[in-house]
Amino acid sequence: MNITRDIKKDEKIVVAGAGGFIGGSLVRYFYNLGYTNVRAVDKKPVPLWYQRVPGVESICADLSKEKNCWRAVQDAAEVYNLAADMGGMGFIERHRVECLRSILINTHLIESAYRAGVQRYFYSSSACAYNVQLQKDPNVRALKESDAYPAFPERGYGWEKLMSEIFCQEYWAERGLKTFIARFHNVYGPQGTWDGGREKAPAAICRKVIEAIDNGTGKITIWGDGTQTRSFMFIDDCTLGVDMITHCDKLIATPINLGSSELVSINQLVDYVEEIAEVKLKREYDLNAPKGVAGRNSDNTFIKQVLNWEPNTPLKVGLKKTYDWIKEQYYARKQGKRTVE
Repeated sequence: MNITRDIKKDEKIVVAGAGGFIGGSLVRYFYNLGYTNVRAVDKKPVPLWYQRVPGVESICADLSKEKNCWRAVQDAAEVYNLAADMGGMGFIERHRVECLRSILINTHLIESAYRAGVQRYFYSSSACAYNVQLQKDPNVRALKESDAYPAFPERGYGWEKLMSEIFCQEYWAERGLKTFIARFHNVYGPQGTWDGGREKAPAAICRKVIEAIDNGTGKITIWGDGTQTRSFMFIDDCTLGVDMITHCDKLIATPINLGSSELVSINQLVDYVEEIAEVKLKREYDLNAPKGVAGRNSDNTFIKQVLNWEPNTPLKVGLKKTYDWIKEQYYARKQGKRTVE
């Protein structure tokens, strides 16, 4: 993939939220490309980060505090904001205040980046910013970028994302900071959260299948009735997409979908994982559990038009890699070894 970057290999890249799944994967992505001056920042203590890349400056700092943002962006050429207090549907429906408070991170980080003379600023938005009235049917029409308005995003998390997008657009319009905005659609893959309440559906289903096999119950509990639909983007597509978007000046201050267009129901997702695990489980449905909107998919017309590319890892391929990694983590934890949770 040919990407034209105006940053030298020894210029500083700052990744906020680097202790998490996507942020940590992005740090590794740039480091593997030969960028030797990467600063990784997260509020979690460094030993608890999902990924720690040797040779990367790793800092524990709460980026909801302005002074920490200012320190984080010193000497930076590019800043990637993936920091947020978030998780899967179970978390964002039950902890809306925490999700809303993440707006403090972008508020302080983008101002600090502007004052520090940062060249490019990336913001990780979400498909949760889209109008929920358009997502009431599992057979949903894929969401295009303009569907965010009239504004009616998901409570809490969705509003925080939409407001932070506006910050990015106005910092370009009023102050000339090159900002880039990607609306992520359900990122999954190895090195991600797979237990504890913040995990996304692919990781949760993988874990539940592994548990059912290990415990001999032969049963799996699915949140909702299983007909709700989503598209899921593999982590390698996500990191490549972030790089491409941030280095395309046609996309300055322009929100763009970054997600797979392969729509599946949660029941189909379970089918796929059962196929990988070579097992068939009895399904029980928890109709009172958080389940989010009825359907959501990514319309990739715009990204294909601008970048001549779209996330393309088949779900079954990404799920196999994810399942194998979570299975390894699961049994390692049973043996008392430290794992990603």
